[in-house]
Amino acid sequence: MIKSSSATLILFVVASAAAAEDARQLDAHEHGVGQLDMAFDGNQIALELHAPGADIVGFEYAAQSAEDRAKVDAAVASLARPLDLFAMPAAAGCSVVQASASLESEEDHEDHADHDDHEEHAHDEGHDHEGHDHEGHDDHADSEKHEGHDDHEEHAEDAGHTEFHAEYMLECAAPDQATLIQFAYFDTFPNALELEVQVITDKGATAFEVLRDAPTLDLRDMF
Repeated sequence: MIKSSSATLILFVVASAAAAEDARQLDAHEHGVGQLDMAFDGNQIALELHAPGADIVGFEYAAQSAEDRAKVDAAVASLARPLDLFAMPAAAGCSVVQASASLESEEDHEDHADHDDHEEHAHDEGHDHEGHDHEGHDDHADSEKHEGHDDHEEHAEDAGHTEFHAEYMLECAAPDQATLIQFAYFDTFPNALELEVQVITDKGATAFEVLRDAPTLDLRDMF
């Protein structure tokens, strides 16, 4: 089943790239807005959800207090039950084959990229300024070091964005009956306002917007 899941997700990624020009791009830091990708492949439906931490637990910094950690744990548990969040019609006969959910942070990736850029910048300066007045260079370096330090501190304060990521695999007796999907997701997570949804079936890829005020995804034209 894992091989089948991986193949479906790869198919989804390839098809998504082809349809990217028609799909609205998600701003990962736009509070209230998440993204759900769905791929129908035979009797399986693969789903992948990305949602800002603020939408799910009400904050985007790394969990610090016991209360914060409890909120994250509860959210992950809720996100691991896809059919409670995205209710399929009974006629589709869907069950969960695989589900995973986690909280991810951008901070590690950004820090690593900044570190590499800083090392490259320092290396280049070492070659370009050979033979210059050392005292003046040191003053300049100290000034740049101060500015870089201040920029780093400011960046550290801003780089606290977190995102919940979940992946699901459903097995359905009649996946073409999964035509009206009810998004209880919005009842579970009161801060969520919208999900940008991209759906891929044999007929192609189509982008939708599912709103809190209209929490139903109509896929009748996709089959």
